[in-house]
Amino acid sequence: MKLYEIGQRIKALREDKNLTQEALAQKCGISRVTLGKIERGEMGNTTVKTLDLILFTLGFEIALKQNVGFGLPALDELGQE
Repeated sequence: MKLYEIGQRIKALREDKNLTQEALAQKCGISRVTLGKIERGEMGNTTVKTLDLILFTLGFEIALKQNVGFGLPALDELGQE
């Protein structure tokens, strides 16, 4: 997953839970501006701890996935994501 995709995913999860940026940011103890930047893929100096906190608040966690094939999907994997 690319960094900008993380932000898009966080935004979608937030919207699925009917939370505003302000409400989620407040629950996480971060500013709405910071959350907005993360959702736009402007990670800047965002820490893994901050991402973990946001995802935990949304009911998710960071997981590691083995990178197979140097990051390029096989032809049979293209339709699975």
